[in-house]
Amino acid sequence: MPRITPVILCGGAGTRLWPLSRRSYPKQFARLGGDQTLFQACASRLSGTAGDLVFAPPLTVTNSDFRFIVPEQLQEIGIDPGPILIEPEGRNTAPAVLAAAFCAAARDRDAVLLVAPSDHVITDIEAFHAAITEGLRAIEDTDQMVTFGITPTHAETGYGYLELGSPPEGGAAVALNRFVEKPDAATAQTMVDSGNYLWNAGLFLFRARTLLEAYQAHAPALMAPVSKAVEHATRDLGFLRLDPDHWAQADDISIDYAVMEKASNIAAVPLSGGWSDLGSWEAVHRIGAPDANGVVLHGPATAIECKDVLLHAEDAGVELVGIGLENIFAVATGDAVLVADLSRAQDVKAAVDALKAKGAKQATAFARDHRPWGHYETLALADRFQVKRIVVKPGAALSLQSHVHRAEHWIVVAGTARVTIDDRVELVGENQSVYIPLGAKHRMENPGKLPMVLIEVQTGAYLGEDDIIRYDDIYARAAQPKSNAD
Repeated sequence: MPRITPVILCGGAGTRLWPLSRRSYPKQFARLGGDQTLFQACASRLSGTAGDLVFAPPLTVTNSDFRFIVPEQLQEIGIDPGPILIEPEGRNTAPAVLAAAFCAAARDRDAVLLVAPSDHVITDIEAFHAAITEGLRAIEDTDQMVTFGITPTHAETGYGYLELGSPPEGGAAVALNRFVEKPDAATAQTMVDSGNYLWNAGLFLFRARTLLEAYQAHAPALMAPVSKAVEHATRDLGFLRLDPDHWAQADDISIDYAVMEKASNIAAVPLSGGWSDLGSWEAVHRIGAPDANGVVLHGPATAIECKDVLLHAEDAGVELVGIGLENIFAVATGDAVLVADLSRAQDVKAAVDALKAKGAKQATAFARDHRPWGHYETLALADRFQVKRIVVKPGAALSLQSHVHRAEHWIVVAGTARVTIDDRVELVGENQSVYIPLGAKHRMENPGKLPMVLIEVQTGAYLGEDDIIRYDDIYARAAQPKSNAD
């Protein structure tokens, strides 16, 4: 069988799992009930060999804010990151998949690509691999494209559906009649009862040349801007940055609308593998193995006389307790709490919109801010001072920088820091501190083999993250926007 190149899409910043998922650190990079993040789990089931299946290193499509998180999470689980395409801005899945196809076709026009969202859950990996094997048979020696549909377990109104040309038998591929938009409850029930429909999982398998031909036939307007965005892409620390000017000319459209709903050479392979797109907290409750009372607990959470409840706590310092609750989900992080009826799980976006309208930073950002060198979190913030806890990974370094409006005081509490202040370089150990005057050029590095932790106290008239002048940066962020500041 041919080697498969996974195309992993992880540029999204969904809000339906707020407050766990936010624009600055969306759900695909979070751990939801397992040791791996959703992105890591996706990459793991599409790596190495599985029976007759052989997977190449993944081709990942993401955006600039997540470019360091992607290789870090892959390396953490021992997977070669492979090519990483950086979208200048989100244009939906059709341009993203097309860019990946152009890159793959430049090496081999017959390359087999498996497109997978990075934020889905598939618990039966063996069944998933069996479905891929069936999909490979369907595209072998043909110009077919394959979509994988999930065998429905209930009349779900939150998913699109696939209408099959004939009822599925076993796991064999069948002709696809059409894609169906998200239905109302009555229509969903009728489709499920017919046995002739699958949920649309957004998983696709095809040869690169077949996909390019489909785009040329059904979405020709995308071909020129995306091909030129790839052609004029720039290398950046191992990433491939798509050209922003040409990319901006591509339509913002999904691959379903652009190509798949118009193509006639599509087969569907049924999959019954414990799948969920985790599109709501109700879905998290469903896959969370509820106890006899329908209660699912995560983290420091306690349920007393509750029924059909999800209590999800993220912060070890915050205990979440429910008493006498029924059909409720409650999610607590270090800086936000969401409580709602499980039947309203699809309405979480309304909460995010309300927070944005009132200017609450919790709508999009976490208290913990991830950076390529590690992370920091704000412990206290008031007029003219801010206190941060900063963690620097082994061998990592912040940029050489200065500030116009603030001075800083660093106290090392774990490990050793190599500190540069103007022309002076010194090692600062645990329980030692150093002062950085306003305007001084400075840098912090971790020369050790363990994470280094320090407390930073900022004082000054303005404490915004954009008060940074960079002189040197190993992560090439000198020209990056405010969201990528130290």
